[in-house]
Amino acid sequence: MKRFSHAPIEKNVILLAVLTLLTVSIGGLVQIVPLFLVETTIERVAGVRPYTPLELMGRDIYVREGCYLCHSQMIRPFRDEAERYGHFSLAAESMYDRPFQWGSKRTGPDLARVGGKFSDDWHAAHLRSPRELVPESIMPPYAFLDRPLDATGIAARLRAQQTLGVPYSDEMIANAMADLRTQANPEADGTAFAARYPRARQGVFDANPREVTEMDAVVAYLQMLGTLVRFSDVTPEQIRQP
Repeated sequence: MKRFSHAPIEKNVILLAVLTLLTVSIGGLVQIVPLFLVETTIERVAGVRPYTPLELMGRDIYVREGCYLCHSQMIRPFRDEAERYGHFSLAAESMYDRPFQWGSKRTGPDLARVGGKFSDDWHAAHLRSPRELVPESIMPPYAFLDRPLDATGIAARLRAQQTLGVPYSDEMIANAMADLRTQANPEADGTAFAARYPRARQGVFDANPREVTEMDAVVAYLQMLGTLVRFSDVTPEQIRQP
């Protein structure tokens, strides 16, 4: 059987370039074209919803302060990860994140399942003075988050997210400021708020009921992480459902 020789191709720069371009084009088309034939590449999971206005403000502060540089929000599907942090992360949990917070480095623990593991008071105290609760921590203090939250542009933030595809309704946008204040006040009537944002919890997240602070927003965001999906009910079949 005669063996094919690469020599003519390797010696002809133009022929090599054309064949390389052809090969790369075919490979690219095979990977890209199928993506145009599906509605979404993210498998839908019951329970995932857009952030509440207060959670969204908290997430923006979290990004602003660079928390993602030390804390990832993606649990890999390995036994040691699951035993330490919990159920592996699902793509659907980050479908409304821009940018997502998966991260590539962990100086501190992964926060994908931190919601509900500690009390609001613990989170606020930890943010104010990390080493009082975790002596070996190298995290800087964020006591300045006790300042008032400037949420004057919250409706515009939701509108921008809506433009990007996050399913905020016009009703959600119109009630953004009211919903933000309602979530930070457990004494307020939360009926309409709960209808718009299922499983969202009201509370005085920073233990200061007199005003809504940046601390309220960050703690509300942290307490939501990993709480939207009931992982005990998640099966491969349910994950594949639209």
